[in-house]
Amino acid sequence: MYRGQPGMWSWLLHRVTGLGILLFLFIHIVDISLLGFGPQVYNEGILLFDSVIVRILSLTLIGSVLLHAFNGVRIMLIDFWSKGTRYQRVMFGMVVALTIIAFIPLAYYVILPLLGAVAIWFIHLKT
Repeated sequence: MYRGQPGMWSWLLHRVTGLGILLFLFIHIVDISLLGFGPQVYNEGILLFDSVIVRILSLTLIGSVLLHAFNGVRIMLIDFWSKGTRYQRVMFGMVVALTIIAFIPLAYYVILPLLGAVAIWFIHLKT
């Protein structure tokens, strides 16, 4: 049976991250289309991207793109390398490890502005 094996999880994560990236592209098209309504509307729409929720969603997008890209390379290796299926489990572990390693520094830069805002908010509470 195939249940619970790395190939199944890889397949599921690849599909889910692909759909998430597609959803982002649709949102990006709507965001860019705000330019047609003038600079005031566009600037107000862009301000949404500085909120906490959107920054967290940006982190999920970053993780999705990284996982989808590394897993795509794994799938190509399985398809075109004669020993690819033999190392499927190891390669899935490498995909997860590479995703985490690449995600951490990127997440730092996405979260950093929020940490400054939280510190300012905390200082205002004390005064």
